[in-house]
Amino acid sequence: MQMNDVDDLNWRSEQACREAWPAAVETEVDGWLLRRSGGRIRRSNSVNPLRGRRCAPDKVLEAAEAFYAGHGQTPLFRVADIAAEMDALLDRQGYDLEGGTIHLYGAIDELADVSDEHVTVSPTPDEDWFAARFRMGAYDDTDRRVFREMPGLIVGDKAFVSCERDSEIAALAYGVIRDGLLVVESVETDSRFRQQGLGRKTVGSLIGWARRAGATAACLQVVADNAPGRALYASLGFTQELYRYHYRRKAIAA
Repeated sequence: MQMNDVDDLNWRSEQACREAWPAAVETEVDGWLLRRSGGRIRRSNSVNPLRGRRCAPDKVLEAAEAFYAGHGQTPLFRVADIAAEMDALLDRQGYDLEGGTIHLYGAIDELADVSDEHVTVSPTPDEDWFAARFRMGAYDDTDRRVFREMPGLIVGDKAFVSCERDSEIAALAYGVIRDGLLVVESVETDSRFRQQGLGRKTVGSLIGWARRAGATAACLQVVADNAPGRALYASLGFTQELYRYHYRRKAIAA
C-alpha cells in the first residue's frame, strides 16, 4: 500500500470512529474539533484533529481551554500519531498523559463471522441492552444519560448486539457502518461469564451483520494494555494496526 493510500485509510477510519461515537456538541477551530457531551467519557469530551486542520497549536489550545472552562470541564486533547503536532505544546504546558489506545483494522472478508443462536442483532438498543451495559461498567448518572442519548445522534446503519446466557445479557457491543467501514464499539462481557467465548460470538455476529449490509472493512479502538481485548480482536482477524493515540489532560493546580 502506497503512503498516500495509508494516509487516506487512517483518516477515513478516524472519521468513521468519530462519527460512530458522536458528541452532543462539536465546535471546529482551525480544523480541530472541540467535542463535548458532559460526563467522564473522554472521546466525546476532548479536542480531536481533522485532516484539513491548520498548524496553529497555540490558537487551538487557547480556544479549547476557554471552551471547556466555560462548561466547567477540564481541557482534554486526544492526540493521534497521525496528528501529533499538539503534543510538544501540551507537554510544555504541563498536560498529563493518559489512555494509550491502538486503532485496529481488517478487511471484511478476512474477519471471522461467528454466528450464534444466542446472539440478538437489533437496529436500536432496548432497555435490557442499556441495563446490561450499565451493569457491566462503572457509570454515573451523567454517563448513563450520555449513553442513552448517543444512539439518536448516530448517522448511518447501526446494530446493537447482545449475547444471552442464563436468560440475561452476558455480552454486548454495537456497530456503525460509515463510508463502507464497520466501526466496532462498546464491547463488554459480564465478569461472571468471561472465558466462555461470548465476546467473540458477539463481535463475530456484528461482523456478519456488516458483511451482509455491504461493509468492505472494519475497524475498532482498544486500550493498549488491554491484553484480553487485543487477543479477542486478533482471533477475529483484526491484525493490522493503523495508528495509536493518547490523551493529554490539563493538570489541576494544587
